[in-house]
Amino acid sequence: MANYDVVVIGAGPGGYVAAIRAAHQGFKTAIVEKDAKLGGTCLLRGCIPTKALLHSADVLSEIRHAKDFGIIATGEVDFAGVQKSRQKAVDKSAAGVTYLMKQNKIDVITGRGRLTAPHTVTVDGSDGKATTLEAKFVIVATGSVPKRLPFLEVDGKHVVTSDEILELPAPPKSLIVLGAGAVGVEFASVYSRFGAETTIVEMLERALPIEDEEVSAEFEKAYKKRGIKVLTSTKLEKAAVQGGKVVATVAGKDGGAQTLEAEMVLVAVGRGPVTKDLGLEALGVKVDKGGYIEVDGLMRTAVPHIYAIGDIVRTPALAHVASAEAILAVDHAAGKKVHPLKYRNMPSATYSDPEVASVGLSERAAREAGYQVKVGKFPFSALGKARIIGQTEGFVKIVAEAKYDEVLGVHIIGPHATDLIAEACVAIQLETTATEYAHTVHAHPTLTEAVMEAAHAAAEGRAIHI
Repeated sequence: MANYDVVVIGAGPGGYVAAIRAAHQGFKTAIVEKDAKLGGTCLLRGCIPTKALLHSADVLSEIRHAKDFGIIATGEVDFAGVQKSRQKAVDKSAAGVTYLMKQNKIDVITGRGRLTAPHTVTVDGSDGKATTLEAKFVIVATGSVPKRLPFLEVDGKHVVTSDEILELPAPPKSLIVLGAGAVGVEFASVYSRFGAETTIVEMLERALPIEDEEVSAEFEKAYKKRGIKVLTSTKLEKAAVQGGKVVATVAGKDGGAQTLEAEMVLVAVGRGPVTKDLGLEALGVKVDKGGYIEVDGLMRTAVPHIYAIGDIVRTPALAHVASAEAILAVDHAAGKKVHPLKYRNMPSATYSDPEVASVGLSERAAREAGYQVKVGKFPFSALGKARIIGQTEGFVKIVAEAKYDEVLGVHIIGPHATDLIAEACVAIQLETTATEYAHTVHAHPTLTEAVMEAAHAAAEGRAIHI
């Protein structure tokens, strides 16, 4: 039996960050992971490989429009090479996490971990042998898996989840995507550019439903321009594999049904927490009906020395949120002065074409919260740098409080939105006013000028360059 200060179950962006932070705090630390490689879903089956595929699709788009910039290039796709590039990014990132474990003297235990006593983690190895670890603190970070539909079996060929679609030997000729959240629209963005006739089916009234309404409308317009069909307020009624293709019946809110056919269906209807058979309930850890672990603002469960972070708690299911929760949990265990996270200040990012990112409140959310609201917008089409790179779709929208001028939310759709949002995160974290933001000088020519111009529009009622 090995004794530790901290044992972390799960080596995703929540778990491995928790282990590193614990080592930095002087804790003797072990991390338990069922996969052969470290990094969890984000690194192995999510964030990293998905964005690698998206980058390949972006390069293809650049080549297809290279003539616009005086460059003659061919756009031949070597999909095996695309997949090789994806795997290379994953392998290097996983190796980096392994290096960090060694550098910080963190013991890595391979196998499935479960709590068998308040301070005991038992690890069942693939060889059938069990390892017992004793810990002063336990951090559960077991992540999530794609949700499935009970009437549509995932076969890895015609019906896939975000796991299987990553490793296709060739792009499908046609694709139906169930769900217009970040996962669904990102894969639609990838495979439509690799030649798949793509249709997105979304039950809610708009694509990217967590984003600002104007952003969703602009996004749907952009996808329509790219030949991607987006069916919102539409429910999948039934689907089956017939004759080597998927035949699906969908119905709109008016009740009218239509039949869709495609070589492949991607089920992107959300993710569910991995919390079964961890031994939690027997120890007094509270788990709700959806399988999510109940925690307080410091990530503590009902058993104070057991923490839970990431996709297994009811906070935004984002890698960067899990990492922030990891640091909070470890710092609290170390006795440091800490404060609950401000989830309203957590950025959202969708790495599609066009990119979408936001932080803070949408216009509707701000009004519903009782704020007097003023809004400033600035289109990328009026920006010199956007014209230079030939990416003029979209806009920046700033939502501010009318009386005190505080910036409440920043919403971006357009080129490099997922990078541009970082400065908005700092601005909102520091409770910047629209006026302060407008008078923060931005370099020219850059895409970030669009944020400054939107701030001028919010603060003074009009931007400079439009």
